[in-house]
Amino acid sequence: MKKFRKVLDGLTTSSPGGTIGSPSCGSAAGTPTSAPAPREIDIQETLISENFQLCKTVRHGFPYQPTALAFDPVQKLLAIGSRSGGIRILGRPGVDCYCQHESGAAVLQLQFLINEGALVTACADDTLHLWNLRQRRPAVLHSLKFNRERITFCHLPFQSKWLYVGTERGNTHIVNIESFILSGYVIMWNKAIELATKTHPGPVVHLSDSPKDEGKLLIGFESGTIVQWDLRAKKADFRIYYDEAIHSVSWHHEGKQFMCSHSDGSLTLWNLRNTTKPFQVTFPHGKIQKDGRKESCKPILKVEYKTSRNSEPFIIFSGGLSYDKAGRRPTLTIMHGKAITVLEMDYPIVEFLVLCETPYNNEVQDPYAVVVLLEKDLIVVDLTQSNFPVFENPYPMDVHESPVTCTAYFADCPPDIIPILYSIGAKHKKTGYSQKEWPISGGTWMLGSHTYPEIIITGHADGSIKFWDASAITLQMLYKLKTSKAFEKPKVGDGRAAELVEEDPFAVQMVSWCPQSRIFCVVGISAHIILYRFSKYDANTQIVSLEVRLQCEPEDVISPSENENNPCFTESGSHSPHHQQPVNAGNRTPEGNKDSTPCLKVKERMVRVPPGYQSELVIQLQWIDGEPPQQITSLDINSAYGLLAFGNCNGLAVVDYLQKTILLCMSTLDLYGATDPYQRLTRSPRRNRQSTSELCMRGLSNLYSDSKKRIRTSYQSLTELTDNQQSIDMERSKSPTSVHYPTSLHNDSRILPEPVASLRASHCSPVFYLLDNVKGPGRKLSLPTDLKTDLDHVNGHCTSPTSQSCSAGKPRIPMGPEGPRLTRRGPGRPPFRKAQSAACMEISLPVSHTEGHASRRAMLQQLHGVTMYSHDEHHTTASYCWSERESRENSFSHSRSSSVSSIDRETKEAITTLQFGESFGRKTDALPTPCLWVGTSLGVALLIPMSIPTDQEERMDEPVAIGPSGGVLMLKGSVLRFGFLDCMGALIQSPYEVWRDLNAAEDPDRPRRRKLVHFSPSSSQDACGDGHLAVVCSERQAKVFLMPSQSCLFVHNITESSFVLRADIVSVYNSACLACFCANGHVMTLSLPSLRPLMDVNYLPLTDMRIARTFCFTNGGQALYLSSPTEIQRITYSQEMCDNLQEMLGELFTPIETPEAQNRGFLKGFFGGNAQTFDREELFGEASAGKASRSLAQHIPGQGGVEGMKVAATGVVGDLARARIALDERGQRLGELEDRTALMMTSAETFSKHAHELMLKCKDKKWYQF
Repeated sequence: MKKFRKVLDGLTTSSPGGTIGSPSCGSAAGTPTSAPAPREIDIQETLISENFQLCKTVRHGFPYQPTALAFDPVQKLLAIGSRSGGIRILGRPGVDCYCQHESGAAVLQLQFLINEGALVTACADDTLHLWNLRQRRPAVLHSLKFNRERITFCHLPFQSKWLYVGTERGNTHIVNIESFILSGYVIMWNKAIELATKTHPGPVVHLSDSPKDEGKLLIGFESGTIVQWDLRAKKADFRIYYDEAIHSVSWHHEGKQFMCSHSDGSLTLWNLRNTTKPFQVTFPHGKIQKDGRKESCKPILKVEYKTSRNSEPFIIFSGGLSYDKAGRRPTLTIMHGKAITVLEMDYPIVEFLVLCETPYNNEVQDPYAVVVLLEKDLIVVDLTQSNFPVFENPYPMDVHESPVTCTAYFADCPPDIIPILYSIGAKHKKTGYSQKEWPISGGTWMLGSHTYPEIIITGHADGSIKFWDASAITLQMLYKLKTSKAFEKPKVGDGRAAELVEEDPFAVQMVSWCPQSRIFCVVGISAHIILYRFSKYDANTQIVSLEVRLQCEPEDVISPSENENNPCFTESGSHSPHHQQPVNAGNRTPEGNKDSTPCLKVKERMVRVPPGYQSELVIQLQWIDGEPPQQITSLDINSAYGLLAFGNCNGLAVVDYLQKTILLCMSTLDLYGATDPYQRLTRSPRRNRQSTSELCMRGLSNLYSDSKKRIRTSYQSLTELTDNQQSIDMERSKSPTSVHYPTSLHNDSRILPEPVASLRASHCSPVFYLLDNVKGPGRKLSLPTDLKTDLDHVNGHCTSPTSQSCSAGKPRIPMGPEGPRLTRRGPGRPPFRKAQSAACMEISLPVSHTEGHASRRAMLQQLHGVTMYSHDEHHTTASYCWSERESRENSFSHSRSSSVSSIDRETKEAITTLQFGESFGRKTDALPTPCLWVGTSLGVALLIPMSIPTDQEERMDEPVAIGPSGGVLMLKGSVLRFGFLDCMGALIQSPYEVWRDLNAAEDPDRPRRRKLVHFSPSSSQDACGDGHLAVVCSERQAKVFLMPSQSCLFVHNITESSFVLRADIVSVYNSACLACFCANGHVMTLSLPSLRPLMDVNYLPLTDMRIARTFCFTNGGQALYLSSPTEIQRITYSQEMCDNLQEMLGELFTPIETPEAQNRGFLKGFFGGNAQTFDREELFGEASAGKASRSLAQHIPGQGGVEGMKVAATGVVGDLARARIALDERGQRLGELEDRTALMMTSAETFSKHAHELMLKCKDKKWYQF
């Protein structure tokens, strides 16, 4: 037996091989094995496990479900808290930091320690955290957990180390920021109010110190009670009892007046000279009705009262509109003198802050901007101009402008592509922004040394495409493309278009981009493909449209034979007669004129297209027999060949986009020819679909009318991030504390939908699952495990990728003439397309081995959005018949039991991946030729050789020959990815055409010709002759084949209990490796070609549909996914990038001298009162206030920056960091020892004093006097 020799990390080892061509080779999970090759191949692999480490790098986008806002006026930093416990800290462009509370509790409030490099967060689990911002990765220094009371409001005075904490019981506690220990000084609610008051004042909703005297604390209670507490005298100076609930309070800078906002839409101004009644009461938006009464208004959630040195004061508030008009937008009102400006917002206002020139509250504020935090946006308004323009936001906050449906990540792009995309995209930017610089300008950031061009592409539900510059871990939008411009707008009157108008007919499913040739291809949810070419010039063009009839007949199914040992090779010519029909768009019979049409109508007239990506070709799948086309599951384009290939669950199509012709349109079964590895039973011809339509209409008309209304409501709710604003306002008007701290935030419960009734879907009834019972704010589609299995049987057939069809030989019966819309969605089409957007998918995937296979089918159906089928070794009954050995080693089926129902007896075969490349289509080929690799959901890899004319003139005239008779390779599970290596282990890139601008003026001396770049497998094969290695990865295993012999060299079973969601062959450290992301959250890398495990990290403990649809790897050891509907999370699995991450991140804290307070002057100080300071340490310290009860709050020491130091865990920096941490811990222990020693000394001195007094007392006494 020969040995296959491999050299790994300088060591040469040999492993015993199995039989040539054996796909599994008897290998166990996680163990790569080898088979003998015709000759020994010596490949030096350089990648080792130490090259890989997984860590998060940066998060882009708008914080999902924001809850709190804070600003440091000296450092110019902005912090945003979210419902999931995340914190985003923003500064100048490039300074963007994300932190996460380990508890995941919602952030209720944020407080900067101004110019101190620290941040205090109050969370819904009643815990206070102190974050250290003086490091690139902030960490928690201290935590304080309240056990008996719930936190409702916090206030930290400027340059103070004592934090005031209000609670739900109405008490006010004081916390030392330095030690994070609770003071014994407590303001009890029953002492703050009068003893004669019989009712509880409610939770504390406001705390602030008086600008005139820091020893006076203003306490606002929910019920409308306001108390000014004298901290020195420990008594109330005055108490105000108002009828309306209070939402916020704002001081005048002189400390003589303050303003309150109330739940009835009013503003009250109070003067400290007379607190018996308000000095002024106004209803800014309340009109007087005809009967003389004020119309009711919504609550004013927050008010800011800011004075200006050169103009009238500003009064800025949110809310307060009247209830007379339903559906009015949320507003921010700016009252400046007699002028009232109402700014309408696109989304509900969560919080707003007024930015002022001074951090001192007893000086003239001079506001210059307002930061408005909306539920889905961040806006900064310029107050220095009379028209109040907004600043242009430098952060990528509009990633979710339309829900993200797909992502693509390209690293190490051509260096000229980013500048040209930016120059064209800059022409279409919005105007009217403020001319001043962005006011949030804190921190420092410099371009690191380890940078290269990177581009992220996002596809959206409205059909738009966005190109982002992702270089140097930043994100900036370059160019936006709208794919809907290639189509006519659907008319509401048209029956089929009317249904699409309410949905997302242009939603992007996948993209394919060649950066070198700048060819761009988009796949839409309406089974359409758009081909774009890039040009720097505008042009008049007419879009060419091709229509493809890609159909799979009921005979094209896989069925278990009665005798599994029968030969499995059958002729396929009679099973799929539809492919013999012409496929051009003009072939329409009178009977099929209604059905043989696409979903969308392409613009037929000449159109003017601007510079950028210009549509050249549109390919659409046709409706067939009243059913919509199946969604496209795979796509690949090659600019050197001029070919485009795509497939779905019915078959494969290849299009020549240079000649605008369809080269191949075949069902998956016909691709095998005589090499079909499965046995398929011949069935009777299809019945007349219109003969029995009346049977299904009876009793379904009422069901459909009700279902349609509920479905519309449900899918709209899935795309909304929050509930209806009117209901929110009604809830907020009941209690001011519910404005910022809803009960659900404290409970932090995951609201799950109620169990949907188990509906049995017959083969002829369209049953839709109604998911409109998801309730609560921030609704989330999360199905129980038992419902995930039920999703496999929607519309009377299996929508699962791995399960079988629901009918055994029974034809689907369509609706009658009066109900064609019932059948439009068709088998495999989701009940509502809009819920397919990746931003809306929150369905949790199973991670356990027991329930993984049942719910995996439903998950993959959502992942691919189509009726896609796959072999599963636990859920199949098909037998393999290539050879007896392969039947034993690679069989996915267990013995069939009598309980297997007839619905599991059929399976379609979907095209799951495609790849063009130079390869050997047959074992007998001596030279590589253009080939198309086709992967199917049954674990089959097909090779389709092609013959393409090489001369440019011949290429435009001569047809391309395609012969689907190449080799067939087998794997476990659906095929996900192909890759090619030469015999030296180097990655072979696909050939491409060098970009040329077709709209540029042609030079007669230098005619434009196609310039092709080929990477031949035999270019570096001197040592091992002609041939190359093919890497094939499926959802279960990976294999490496030697071409052209098709011998299996290596096999690695990636996972047994889960399955691979995403696999990519990437380049890291100038070597190739296979990167995989599994449904159980594991991220793995395997060496190539030996498939040796290099890294296996349990990164995500629970994976949801959004992550599954958007996770993608790229070269350089980077990856990304959509962590929330509005945020993109980038990660790295490269050890080098983890080591250099610290220098790539921006610095949050920069040493800045605190501005000095203004000199008040003698007369102003004499007549206006002294803004005196007082010693808080003397009042709140342990010496005077004592210790707080231990049971009230628990101190939890933080990590002290260990999290940030883990990144630099190697080298001198890591050693210094660990030494510093150890020194700090040693210093802390020495400090504790010193405290104990001092306590012992004090005790000893006390004992000595008492002993001396006793000695003096007894010194002169006689013995009989004792």
